[in-house]
Amino acid sequence: SLSPGVPGRLTQRRYKKDVLPSPEGPVPSVTITEIRQYLRAQGIPFHDGYSCLHTPSLFTGDREDQPPVATNPPYTLFIDKTTGSFLCTATLAEGTWQDFQANVELQHQGVPPASSEEDTRQAREDARCIWDRALPLWELLDEDETNNTKAMFGISLVTDATLKRFGVRYLRTAKSLVFPWFSPRDATLKGLKLVRVEKKGDAISYVEETLPRFDSYHNLFGLPLISRRDTELVLTGWELDALALHQATGVASLALPRGATCLPPALLPYLEQFKRITLWLGEDLRSWEAAKLFARKLSLKRCSLVRPGDLQPRPLEALNQGLNLTKILRAALPASHKSIVSFRQLREEVFGELVNTEQVAGIKWARFPELNKLLKGHRRGELTIFTGPTGSGKTTFISEYALDLCMQGVCTLWGSFEINNVRLAKIMLTQFAAQRLEDQLELYDEWADRFEDLPLYFMTFHGQQNIKTVIDTMQHAVYMYDITHVVVDNLQFMMGHEHLSVDRIAVQDYIVGAFRKFATDNTCHITLVIHPRKEDDEKELQTASIFGSAKASQEADNVLILQDRKLMTGPGKRYLQVAKNRFDGDVGVFPLEFSKASLTFSSSGKSKVRLKKMKEEKALLAKKAPEGGLGAAKKAPEGGLGAAKKAPEGDSGTSKKP
Repeated sequence: SLSPGVPGRLTQRRYKKDVLPSPEGPVPSVTITEIRQYLRAQGIPFHDGYSCLHTPSLFTGDREDQPPVATNPPYTLFIDKTTGSFLCTATLAEGTWQDFQANVELQHQGVPPASSEEDTRQAREDARCIWDRALPLWELLDEDETNNTKAMFGISLVTDATLKRFGVRYLRTAKSLVFPWFSPRDATLKGLKLVRVEKKGDAISYVEETLPRFDSYHNLFGLPLISRRDTELVLTGWELDALALHQATGVASLALPRGATCLPPALLPYLEQFKRITLWLGEDLRSWEAAKLFARKLSLKRCSLVRPGDLQPRPLEALNQGLNLTKILRAALPASHKSIVSFRQLREEVFGELVNTEQVAGIKWARFPELNKLLKGHRRGELTIFTGPTGSGKTTFISEYALDLCMQGVCTLWGSFEINNVRLAKIMLTQFAAQRLEDQLELYDEWADRFEDLPLYFMTFHGQQNIKTVIDTMQHAVYMYDITHVVVDNLQFMMGHEHLSVDRIAVQDYIVGAFRKFATDNTCHITLVIHPRKEDDEKELQTASIFGSAKASQEADNVLILQDRKLMTGPGKRYLQVAKNRFDGDVGVFPLEFSKASLTFSSSGKSKVRLKKMKEEKALLAKKAPEGGLGAAKKAPEGGLGAAKKAPEGDSGTSKKP
């Protein structure tokens, strides 16, 4: 819901976050070759763009404001090279590749195609109501109020002329700046973003709310000001940065709707006209990683990146510090580079990592400070293996572990094959609210609205699945939603789908290898849950307890084990063990306390006392344990305990094609 005092409060959940479709569903994938062949077969002219194919629009008809198609076709329809989805920038009609084909067939039959613009009437009414109540900052009667408001948002140096040019207003009742989303076609108001300041001690944070909701908010702030003659552009991660950049340099600048979180493919057609794009998304390493990811979508050859640093902060901060923004833009690094580079080319990046050691370590968990001490943080491009005894609460823990990161803006994709998405979402919502909503149903809508705004998506699979299908879905999610964390629960549900004659250990090695390659190629963190082998309940699990061969633990960057000491009673019987940490080698354990009401785990405040007690008990058990050490499994036959019988000779390392 909107802030107190803001009219048009959203009480109905109209804007649903899309659930990722299964590739086995009704929408088949399409290749760029197939798209080109179809267009040629239909006699539709096109030319190659950076991210899209450009064609004449099917939806403009014989409009008077368009030149005749025969002499000068207006190439206003853009087809995404990766997904086949289309957008007509003249009419805002959009749809899938199948929708495009259907409209071509209708045109051949003489039936005019219909626009597929979404009906967001209610959101626009709410936005219009807020927009009408908001005032330009320079029209506030009290000059002190104007100056104080500007100071609060750090825009004292941003002129009234710049604010007026971009149409920025101020909503007194919510103490929020209001940024409009105007249609590039007819300049009508399509939505709003409200930004307010929150102070916690000396720290200042900015809270954003949008109409429509974030998943439907595809604005490029500043787009109506772009001229058709503009060929160079700077993409920023914040509306105030776009203001500062334009004022200081005069270059065309736009702000992404969700900053460094994602670049929706629906926006790519609007960026096709630019021959050079500079990405200046922020001042931390997270923004730098996002810029490199977005440059791939936009075509590396036309992109340059502003590397964060003390002398290259975000644009608004650079303006406030009196830095030369034009000079910073000229020093931007090309996104594309040759396969072989010298240290001279890497020198600045290495220095950046040394200066920003905390940021290099990754995003910190808010709920698990003890985990931060060991793993240091959550980093892109890594593979984490997670295991624990049956019934120990693996899914419950890993859902909170992922939710913690998601709440900090990590775009997360959940693949839960063991429990269905409704039950998983219920667990995560309970953890998010930290209370039993069954007892307070009147609070459900409030918490559900907040939960819905998280960058969280679910695969629609349940039960046994083919690895190729899962990888294809993950690839789609990374492109569409800029996913940076994938949770797969669990590996065994992808092994049962394979042919019975195939060696299960070899299949597992193939699947783990596929996930490892995906994490590296897509700079995406994968957390993979694997069940352990059947072992004595009295013994602790070890890295060797992970089902299958040693490949899983060898490929993994991190190995986490949820230990459950069933013979103990009372608090402290569960604890998390970091058994492998490739980042800096720190390993160790810490106790967990489980709250049944909120379904949450937490590091105990008395963790040091309990940790000492656990170590003493472990030493005592070690003396009583047979030779081989605490937790040593019985010697297994060759291939590892739990290994399937050796399969007949053949290609055991590949999955069966769907």
